[in-house]
Amino acid sequence: NKMGKQIKYVLVVAGGQGLRMGGDLPKQFIPVAGKPVLMHTLEAFNSYDSTVRFILVLPESHQAYWHELCEKYNFCIPHQITSGGETRFHSVCNGLKLVTSPGLVAVHDGVRPLVSSEVIAACFKEAALHGTAIPVLPMVDSLREYTEDGSIPVDRARYCAVQTPQVFKSELLLSAYERPYELCFTDDASVVESSGHPVNLIPGNRENIKITTPFDLLITEAVLNQRSEF
Repeated sequence: NKMGKQIKYVLVVAGGQGLRMGGDLPKQFIPVAGKPVLMHTLEAFNSYDSTVRFILVLPESHQAYWHELCEKYNFCIPHQITSGGETRFHSVCNGLKLVTSPGLVAVHDGVRPLVSSEVIAACFKEAALHGTAIPVLPMVDSLREYTEDGSIPVDRARYCAVQTPQVFKSELLLSAYERPYELCFTDDASVVESSGHPVNLIPGNRENIKITTPFDLLITEAVLNQRSEF
């Protein structure tokens, strides 16, 4: 098993002030089903494989509070911490400085605690074989595109929604992130693609939402509570 020998890094990006929640607490620190969102996120990867190497990218102003939370909740999954940058691109750049051995790197949103072990495994497996893997979902809603005159319907079968973790061979990701920042870099896949490497799509899991609103927290609480019953 070639993949078993490869070092697996999980670079968790937890930036953002969480202004849309209405409160002052950044979303990744909000307790849900008994502990902060970010702890659930790290646990999702730890339960997939306890040997993954965690790199947590946090704004400097959040780091002392995170250490307090780790003590309060007795959270002991080992992880390295580095500081976030002004954009997600710069935050990932900072995290990649801690990738010191060749292997596979998963980049994941700190506020996506519901990713399944199956999706994590499939992404690592695909990236080990072909260099890249990103989880996507088919669109369920009808889609419209804004035009100069109003809007037009588009064929939703031609589109998909993109999730994380986005997993890459480390050398591919490191060389892609040597490029200067561009506004079109919305995620890691777009950075890697701009360096000329195609990305491979893997089916994601529907509940792997990015927590951005109070409604998302309700869903997350429900899913986590249901999972703990089984």
